[in-house]
Amino acid sequence: MEDVIVGLDIGTTKTCAVIGFMGESGTAEVAGVGIAPSRGLKNGVIVNIDSTISSIIKAVEDAELMAGTEIGNVLVSITGQHLKGENSKGVVAVSNRNRTITHSEIRRVIEAAQAVVIPADREILHVLSKEFTVDDQIGIKDPVGMSGVRLEAEVHIITGSASSINNLSKALVGAGLQCSDILFSPLASAEAVLSADEKELGVALVDIGGGTTDIVIYLDGGVTYSSVLSIGGIHVTNDISIGLRTPQDSAEVIKKKYGCAVLDLVDASETIEVPSVGDRAPRRQYRQELTQIIEPRMIEMMEMIDHELLKSGKKDLLAAGVVITGGGSMLDGTVEAAERVFNLPVRTGLCRDITGLKDVVASPQYSNAVGLLKYGVRAGRFNTKIKARKNNFSSFGQSLKRWIEEYL
Repeated sequence: MEDVIVGLDIGTTKTCAVIGFMGESGTAEVAGVGIAPSRGLKNGVIVNIDSTISSIIKAVEDAELMAGTEIGNVLVSITGQHLKGENSKGVVAVSNRNRTITHSEIRRVIEAAQAVVIPADREILHVLSKEFTVDDQIGIKDPVGMSGVRLEAEVHIITGSASSINNLSKALVGAGLQCSDILFSPLASAEAVLSADEKELGVALVDIGGGTTDIVIYLDGGVTYSSVLSIGGIHVTNDISIGLRTPQDSAEVIKKKYGCAVLDLVDASETIEVPSVGDRAPRRQYRQELTQIIEPRMIEMMEMIDHELLKSGKKDLLAAGVVITGGGSMLDGTVEAAERVFNLPVRTGLCRDITGLKDVVASPQYSNAVGLLKYGVRAGRFNTKIKARKNNFSSFGQSLKRWIEEYL
């Protein structure tokens, strides 16, 4: 197998590895999938490196076994409330003799746009170009070759905690892996589930994970707003565990099998079996009692997301509505609950334009890892050392440079 690419999603509740390669038509072809419980993260941030390493190794080994190959490099996603997004502008004069804009001017104007003051304990993770202005002509996607005297760039900058990024580095090194690139989690999911038309029209991607909910808004093809909320599926599980007086693991099973986010979608006569704590016998309870626990938490989550959409100032411009993905979106009634709160069209984001084991990764919980795989195919992030893992971590400065090049 040549041109192997690996997407690694290290989440609060699960670690997922997807191995694939570029198919004959240039699409991402999924060849192997591995998933393992994640015990070393809280709200998307590593709090126990050893546990995180164990989860990574287990997920990667399972994916390698399915794909029939060994890997050394991975594309990895990152989330957590330490990640912050802000918009910035840069302006430069077109100084060459014939006043023609070249890639050199593009690099200079993006460097000017990213010249923002950030604390010493933070790093720039992404600089995503939105659009350019040449003299008084706005809304230009690619100004190379155009004539003008003044070039302006509007970018979205994402920064993160240096210590959180370093801990991710240590976990990958401990698992014997090299990182070929790092992506802000919802950018990866967007690669998997959004269409180019949605990004142009205006769309909000909401990735509901175990411990965090990531939001990114696209308008006119570029990122205009991003945010991370410290709420996710694990909070629903905790509510069920307390409300039904059942162990955490049982609460997770009940949530996945019987959970619903909207009460009026549940049959009033339906009952479920609820395991008790200790040696007590299981109990039968109405499914509506379970929904009465879940619905308030899901509505609270949707209201928090809606607050971010309003805060962005772009909610009225979301012609393509909202796309919800991630493991937390799999709960029955999630789309209905979201539509009632957002007053916008909502759909579930499923992985699109992939081949191979596409039925295996059809669930929204794989959107992040598959998005990393699709980005790897598009950007050419192939494994250069397939049979031997290297214990080093690529420079984030190099990642930043590649991202600038990718989003011009």
